[in-house]
Amino acid sequence: MVTHLNRIALVLGLAAGMVLFAPRTSEAQLTACGGLYLSADTTCEILVEGGCMAQCEPINFTASCSGEAYVSCDGGCDASFEASCTVDCSASCMASCDVDPGSFDCEASCTADISADCSAQCSAEASGSQAHAECTASCDTTFRAECDASCSATPPMADCMANCDASCSGSCTAEANVDCQVDCQSELYVDCQTELTGGCEASCSEPTGGLFCDGQYVDATSLEACIAEIQSSFDVTVDRSAAAMCDDTGCTATADVSAGCSAVPGLTDTDTGWLAFLGLPLLALFRRRS
Repeated sequence: MVTHLNRIALVLGLAAGMVLFAPRTSEAQLTACGGLYLSADTTCEILVEGGCMAQCEPINFTASCSGEAYVSCDGGCDASFEASCTVDCSASCMASCDVDPGSFDCEASCTADISADCSAQCSAEASGSQAHAECTASCDTTFRAECDASCSATPPMADCMANCDASCSGSCTAEANVDCQVDCQSELYVDCQTELTGGCEASCSEPTGGLFCDGQYVDATSLEACIAEIQSSFDVTVDRSAAAMCDDTGCTATADVSAGCSAVPGLTDTDTGWLAFLGLPLLALFRRRS
């Protein structure tokens, strides 16, 4: 027989929807989501029980661990960039300013070459290996953090040239410090991954489950607060339409069918009380606001 608690977990696991981010901003660092940098095309999902536990492995902790490690390493990785770094960068974004100054996006310009830069940075590591994943995460976080810091200090409405300078300053600072950051962060991953394994498995054993974005575990202190910050940072809304049917043999679920807690067969008042307590964001599909 399926227990009441297992029914809740099954309903959450079967009806939990995908989180599709539509852009209000192209990228944001979300403090309630463990300080992760999430972009508008990120896809997230809430997992529970077995499917969730299977994701609690080191390669899925690289984003969270890199975010924490970057802060720890930042004080010792503070090299200044050479003036020559900005020459090619400035020429490129100045050309954009000449064409359409009002459309220049400081952060998008600053982070445009992250994939190529980090691919080159981590080329010595075997693709697909844990070492390559950690190196790429450390490199990615370094560039995003430096670009965010530089571009945030320059108002979006400032003239295009000022934003161009900020973009180049951020990317060049990252380039000057990425070697140091990758080396420093590599020494911090093991302890972080050990800690996150326990946290991930604990989340998976709870009815609320664990949140994973692009396969990476989100070390959120409060899942509800993390989801709220996602909603406030990106132009998404919650579609609460999901239905589940449970009996002694198990549960099945379908999305996009309106059903309140009281309309879910096989769940007791205690079960629906748990779901109501959770506020049903975990049974949600996130979609673009119309």
